Amino acid sequence: MNVVEEYTGHVKPGGDAARRTLGALTITKLSVGPMDNNAYLLTCRGSNEALLIDAAADPERISDLIGHGDDRPALRTIVTTHQHPDHWQALGAVAGAYGANTAAHPDDAEPLPVPPDFLLEHGDTVRVGECTLEVIHLRGHTPGSIALLYRDPEGHPHLFTGDSLFPGGIGKTTSPEAFRSLLDDVEQRVFDRLPDDTWFYPGHGDDSTLGAERPKLPEWRERGW
Repeated sequence: MNVVEEYTGHVKPGGDAARRTLGALTITKLSVGPMDNNAYLLTCRGSNEALLIDAAADPERISDLIGHGDDRPALRTIVTTHQHPDHWQALGAVAGAYGANTAAHPDDAEPLPVPPDFLLEHGDTVRVGECTLEVIHLRGHTPGSIALLYRDPEGHPHLFTGDSLFPGGIGKTTSPEAFRSLLDDVEQRVFDRLPDDTWFYPGHGDDSTLGAERPKLPEWRERGW
């Protein structure tokens, strides 16, 4: 698989992966499946251990992304951001192939094809080698949707939002109550806590920054669900 090293946040279904290299961590983004799902491979540069966010589809392409040589990263953990099937179609195959632990929020664990090896609550942390990710529970798209936050000690924060936050709005909800819950969580647990230069990585499509989206928050609330 070809991996583009000039990271823009844009990848195409069936196309190249894109890698962003930070001081301690690499982030590699791949589009998989018919719904243009993003899968993110995070690899600790010090230990060569890896964590996958959303084994969404195409286990063969995900395997090609991880690599087949002796120097490939050791996939230790797969985190599923939420219960919707387009985000876990390859979970069983990838977890089985690599012997990786699986993790999800307890409120979204039951529908998953593989029972999580451990459960993630708001405020928990997940390790990938020498790096730490913080779990942020964002209630509304599904009951157990989570985001993962990496605070780069050498740069700006990086936030993996699943389907809870996209450029242009929050994720789909099924009622006014769920909409208010998700927007409240996104405002209070994301925008109120993190700076404008936070780069976020959604479950579908292109990336954005909190600074680019922050002025739109009143419009999102006015627009409603």
